[in-house]
Amino acid sequence: MTSVNTSSRRSRLTSGSAIAAGLVLPLAILAGCSTSDSADGATATAESTEPEVTTTEAATVTPRLALTYDGGIQVLDATTLELVADIELDGFNRLNPTGDGHHVLVSTTGGFQVLDVGTWAEPHGEHAHYYTSDPILTDVVFAAEKPGHAVVHEGRTALFDDATGNVTVLDSSEIAEPDAAELREYTTPTAHHGVAVELDDGTLVVSEGTEDARTGIRVLDADDDEIAASDQCPGVHGEAVAADDAVVIGCEDGAVVYSGGAITKVQSPDSYGRIGNQAGSEASAVVLGDYKSDPDAELERPTRISLIDTRTSTVQLVDLPSSYSFRSLGRGDDGEALVLGTDGQLHVIDPETGVIERSIPVVSAWEEPDEWQSPRPTLIVLDGSAYITDPSTNTISAVDILTGEVWVTAELTVTPNELTSASGAVEAGAHAEDEHAEDEHEHDEDEDEHDDHTEAPATS
Repeated sequence: MTSVNTSSRRSRLTSGSAIAAGLVLPLAILAGCSTSDSADGATATAESTEPEVTTTEAATVTPRLALTYDGGIQVLDATTLELVADIELDGFNRLNPTGDGHHVLVSTTGGFQVLDVGTWAEPHGEHAHYYTSDPILTDVVFAAEKPGHAVVHEGRTALFDDATGNVTVLDSSEIAEPDAAELREYTTPTAHHGVAVELDDGTLVVSEGTEDARTGIRVLDADDDEIAASDQCPGVHGEAVAADDAVVIGCEDGAVVYSGGAITKVQSPDSYGRIGNQAGSEASAVVLGDYKSDPDAELERPTRISLIDTRTSTVQLVDLPSSYSFRSLGRGDDGEALVLGTDGQLHVIDPETGVIERSIPVVSAWEEPDEWQSPRPTLIVLDGSAYITDPSTNTISAVDILTGEVWVTAELTVTPNELTSASGAVEAGAHAEDEHAEDEHEHDEDEDEHDDHTEAPATS
């Protein structure tokens, strides 16, 4: 059952239900079998066990959501929240965006597996063509003994294997065809639960540590030569990129910032002040982080968040009216700091001042479960809307961040756990065709004018 507020017109998120008449194309998925191997052991495979999929051209972008549940993954239409597909998959599976607007990475047994959510755009000059198909879990797998963080930044996707320390980076647009991609690969000196992010100039920021202790970061140039390093970050966890390619890495006593070729320490006001999860925005120089100050608490329910200013390498703590969880952080299109509280409200915070500008009731009050793998209300952001799940009622809602309107709510057939999205739009790093082949299309004069729907959404 889906409840949609039809009195509101979406200014950014548009429905993909309008289909261009008559254009249905067959799509054969990955004929044959290909393998890409590296000296470091990272392997991506593709096999042709999937059936032929029918592709339909749509009149506009069709964003979709992917959520995990105990036993599988569901794909939803992000505009209507209607079920598009239900894919069975055993195990505790984690989801990561790929950065191409088309696929999602599933961290599962054996590595990062590529899920085609069945929505994408093909850039063409100053406009784009939009397509949909049935979602399918492909046979493309980036081998990893213990798949960890997957980080997307400006058209590049970095994968980290916690069991080996192997880092694999490639163009986000080539995530479904790794055999044709040029892979950048690096292995940390010692395996650990780590993270890596590649910046626009090829700089690679990567965590350092062992299985027992994570201690700092290293910064490598495009040739993997070290250009900076710091061991002043105990308990390294998480990353976020702010405006001007400033990278924030969380520590148990604050954070470190890499910006302009240098690493700067951000010291917490408490001797133990852990920042382990962050959300960044290219529209803001301030990174939103969680904040925990009790080293002895088995499960501290934090009631303060951190705002790390990458320009000054300082941190501001903000008191909230409730606690929150590691899946509660997000950023709006204009850089707003978003926190989903256990009071059931979405708190919208000015990242410069730390002032809570408004609090939007969305779900019922909830408590954070003891086990981090257990379902809990989860927040992601897509194209001006905050999507929030409620496992207690098996529902999902979409909130307009600017107006505070809950513009659609739907009942799910499963209990949701992890949540991510695919915009279906042209993402950073996509390449437009120079021109159509002469026999590809025949346009009427009136059809030569296309609306440009290529704006990429904000992601958490």
